[in-house]
Amino acid sequence: MEAPIAARRPIERRLHGETVVDEYAWMRDRDDPEVLAYLEAENAYTEAMTDHLASLRELIFNEIKDRTQETDLAVPAKRGEYWYSTRTEEGRPYRIWVRLEGGPDGDETVLLDENASAEGHDYFRLANFSVSPDAAIVGYSVDTDGGERYMTRFRDAATGRDLDDEIPNTYYGAAWASDSLHYFYTVTDEAMRPWQIWRHRLGTGASSDALVYQEDDDRYFLSVQRSRSGDFILIGAGSAVTSDARFVPAGDPEAEPVAVLPRVEGVEYSVDHRGDEFWIVTNEGALDGRLLRVPVDGGDAVEVVAHDPGSKLEYPDCFADHIVVWGRHEGLPAALIVDPDDGMASYLEIDESVYQLEPGANYEFETNLLRYGFESPVTPSSVFDHDVESGRRTLLKQKAVLGGYDATDYTTQREWAGARDGASIPVSIVHRADTPINGTAPLVVYAYGAYEISMPARFSVPRLSLLDRGVVYAIAHVRGGGEMGKSWYENGKLADKMNTFTDLIDATRHLTDAGYGDPRRVAVRGGSAGGLTVGAAVNLDPECFAVAVAEVPFVDVVNTMLDEALPLTVVEWEEWGNPSIEEEYRWLRAYTPYENLAVDAYPAMLITAGLNDPRVQYWEPAKWTAELRTTAIGDRPVLLKTEMGAGHFARSGRYDVWRDEAFVLAFVLDELGVAE
Repeated sequence: MEAPIAARRPIERRLHGETVVDEYAWMRDRDDPEVLAYLEAENAYTEAMTDHLASLRELIFNEIKDRTQETDLAVPAKRGEYWYSTRTEEGRPYRIWVRLEGGPDGDETVLLDENASAEGHDYFRLANFSVSPDAAIVGYSVDTDGGERYMTRFRDAATGRDLDDEIPNTYYGAAWASDSLHYFYTVTDEAMRPWQIWRHRLGTGASSDALVYQEDDDRYFLSVQRSRSGDFILIGAGSAVTSDARFVPAGDPEAEPVAVLPRVEGVEYSVDHRGDEFWIVTNEGALDGRLLRVPVDGGDAVEVVAHDPGSKLEYPDCFADHIVVWGRHEGLPAALIVDPDDGMASYLEIDESVYQLEPGANYEFETNLLRYGFESPVTPSSVFDHDVESGRRTLLKQKAVLGGYDATDYTTQREWAGARDGASIPVSIVHRADTPINGTAPLVVYAYGAYEISMPARFSVPRLSLLDRGVVYAIAHVRGGGEMGKSWYENGKLADKMNTFTDLIDATRHLTDAGYGDPRRVAVRGGSAGGLTVGAAVNLDPECFAVAVAEVPFVDVVNTMLDEALPLTVVEWEEWGNPSIEEEYRWLRAYTPYENLAVDAYPAMLITAGLNDPRVQYWEPAKWTAELRTTAIGDRPVLLKTEMGAGHFARSGRYDVWRDEAFVLAFVLDELGVAE
């Protein structure tokens, strides 16, 4: 089957003395039948070119399925007189939300069955599941096309019947007032920026809802949540470099929001509440953060934990008798437990060298237990309770991996790769213990590197299908992420963004030089901003990789950052740069993958897109694919797979997710020459 060849309709962009021709700008018109026809033709071509992998895909899908405990119950968590959990059932793709009366083994009431809500929809995603303080009402939001504009509904917890109240076009974030009648929620503008917080009163129409706060600065996103104490509704506003917060007493939901601390350009802070004080993590005078407490009624801030360069304090989590500050320490996720009376602080101890740590379902304020989730590339997802008084740690549950999984059959370690400018790049590695580390194994490298997001070193059931076939898997924690503190992020953005891409190349070269992989059999993978990382690295050094998987990749950077009408453009100037400014244009123009393709032999490419994606518009990967078709030389495949009924997060049900992952893994294994 011949590859689709997209029509060329050149449009010139003249900017800062440079003329750039865009042959495929016409693909932005989603109402043009030729656009949809092109995407469908690419899908048909991808299907035909991978048809020989059908049996391998099915085999990998069944490996994932057979290793998964399909009927399962998450560890119940107490809130008030009930215990709350989710469970799954064999053969059903979505979660069931339940509550238990009297204890974690008590009588069950189904609060929401996602499977029932998803009936009749090809796509389904739930957000904002929240139970009112009196436990009588469940608020929840659903998206049925992947566009991330949600319909919010309310359900009687006792009868399972939805109320008449409906709020269309809501976004992530919700909070109940203490009276269980008023509900705060977030609304986006036309560019998908969450810019307003509204208040709904149960029993009234959405047209009667009240605007609580509006953020007119296009750089800022709004969020809303209730403090763990239950005393305040907290409204957060954040740009890429500045943040602040406002509070509304949960017992007085019609009160005007009051600023916790003033907004100061370049200063970020996060907040929670305990007693008569707000506890705040701020980067003011402290690049990686310090912990303060500030009286609710106003007054001077008191420093509790000082700045420790390289140890990132991210946000506080307040309990009646202790404070937990989540962040990173020595390049790994960390929880700093603070005594609020004397300020004594110590990190939660972890006994593995590479891992992911995150807060669990901590619904109670009056408790001496900290629930957290732990996993590593070799340890399945686990739930622990840590007693902050005694120091005892209790394993409540570890995710079952069926089929005789034995963690001792695998090994994980951290390497430090030297970057070309002298920086040391942390790399998390996992492989079977019997895989030879002598430069002969196939290697898969994953990277992201943006928004100060740290790539977690998680356990993965699908990844076992790679490891058991002798593949070495690595995560390159490149600059632009937050793994090594704030400076690690700042050295991978704006004028220094190129470090992200060269870090990926340098980390990959380090791994092959150290014997972790065959330099002729290396696959690289990344999604969204990580897709940009993949695309830019492949342009810089196409010979470094044999295979590249770029999922919903942000690859048309200049054109997107020039279009202020697109979702997320203005708010992202502080992350990438504003190409209307010549200096910043030069940064972007130097690496944007779509405009820097070389006449060279590229790796085998698998590119994905979502037609309804509000974050990375479908035309970015589509245009990039079309340009690759005419620029790349050699006979390696260039494939585009577009989900025509989904968005940024691809398909939604777990079986569809497994099949999509099996599709990617089969492509990678085939191109790396890994025989069955």
